[in-house]
Amino acid sequence: MNTTERWICKTAAALLTMALVFSAQALWADDLTGSSEFLCVPVQATLCTEDGECAVELPWKVNIPQFIEVDLEARRLSTTAASGENRTTPIEHLSRDGETIIIHGFEMGRAFSWVIDEGTGRVTAAMVTDGMAIAVFGACTPMVGATQPGAK
Repeated sequence: MNTTERWICKTAAALLTMALVFSAQALWADDLTGSSEFLCVPVQATLCTEDGECAVELPWKVNIPQFIEVDLEARRLSTTAASGENRTTPIEHLSRDGETIIIHGFEMGRAFSWVIDEGTGRVTAAMVTDGMAIAVFGACTPMVGATQPGAK
């Protein structure tokens, strides 16, 4: 297979993966309006290095937890108790702009930003460190027992 054929195959595979991710997000994502605690599932991660190489990876293959609990009131991201990982990261900046939740932070030499659509629960996140960036797409749903849309 020559270089052009490999490029076409890689491009087709990437487009198919993106189509599957976006259709899966529509199935998994949920309305977060009014929620302060929710569970997010990273679905796809794309890792790029400063040399221009990028690869689509399963999130857990690049050390992203399978489930991430988001607590806006406590201003933290954490792994679930069942994961046994016991990882917590503080949210340094949090804002709500219309129907968008924006989260930023910095820890252990890595900066991160999340953009969450409250109406759909879809999340787009980026983590960067020197020479490397990871873009993540996923979906969120309100935590059971947490404030939910329409709850009193």
